[in-house]
Amino acid sequence: MAVSARIEELKSEALAAVAASDSTAALEDLRVRYLGRSAELTEIKKSIGSLPAEERKEVGRSANLASREIEETIEEQRAGIALAEREERLRAEAVDVTLPGVAFPKGNLHPSQRIIDDVVDFFVGLGYRVAEGPEVETDYYNFTALGIPPGHPARTMQDTFFVDEGLVLRTQTSPMQIRTMLSQEPPVYVVCPGRTYRRDSDPTHTPMFHQIEGLAVDRGLTLGHLKGTLAAMARHVFGEDVKIRLRPSYFQFTEPSVELDVSCFICGGDDPGCKVCKGAGWLEMLGAGMVDPGVLEEVGYDPEEYTGYAFGMGPDRMAMVKYGIPDLRLFFEGDLRFLRQF
Repeated sequence: MAVSARIEELKSEALAAVAASDSTAALEDLRVRYLGRSAELTEIKKSIGSLPAEERKEVGRSANLASREIEETIEEQRAGIALAEREERLRAEAVDVTLPGVAFPKGNLHPSQRIIDDVVDFFVGLGYRVAEGPEVETDYYNFTALGIPPGHPARTMQDTFFVDEGLVLRTQTSPMQIRTMLSQEPPVYVVCPGRTYRRDSDPTHTPMFHQIEGLAVDRGLTLGHLKGTLAAMARHVFGEDVKIRLRPSYFQFTEPSVELDVSCFICGGDDPGCKVCKGAGWLEMLGAGMVDPGVLEEVGYDPEEYTGYAFGMGPDRMAMVKYGIPDLRLFFEGDLRFLRQF
């Protein structure tokens, strides 16, 4: 059989097979059979150079035209089949959008997170910026820059986890106050929420707990500004009727230092048997004070020009008090029955 005749025969055979195919997979098989590297039509093209000179042009032209016509017919058939397959798939996968959806149970915010969100939202509303930083801290930021040099008794009170020489799991979020002051000029208004770590574990203490600390440095700040800010925060978190009082205290990086108590919002101080305040009428809530001038000097601020106040609170403890939770370890057990109460 002449080569040109065989080409026409292969073309007719291929076009008939394509017309009879009913899937994209079948079309791919036909493409490989008639146009692939081992296909007979491809072999004919490769052998053109061995044909007599007078046949080469005609055979080459016929082979190219046949290949092009087969390929175009396959693509046209593929487009039609793909459209039909897509429409069939859409019919099979049709969804009745009028049916009610599946109701998934809503999650619950952790009580500690509720307090953190409330407190942070309050201070952001006052114009404070949220500052966050590393939980593995250097000794300098965690202790020395805050006026707690090596050998200071306050270091033993912290029950620190040491990661490596000069590195600790931060015992407080105060290092972010130092980092912030070193990175900008006054005024500074930041609130620093985060996880902290100390070697302690009992019904009211855990090795990992949360803190929210705040810092304000500006011209003319006084203890009165601190008291007013904390009173407004307490009313925001515990209710408009709550009262506060400040008691003298000691913290190594503030002078003077105070502790803040809030009036018992369960009994108002009128029930000697109150399980929340134990009849005292007051609940210890946080520590605060005016930033020690030595800390301001450490970060390059002039204590003659600027003053500041700082405060630190434990949202875990605040949640225990607000929601009447007896054991802090409940916060970390992952019991959904506990979380659903909030």
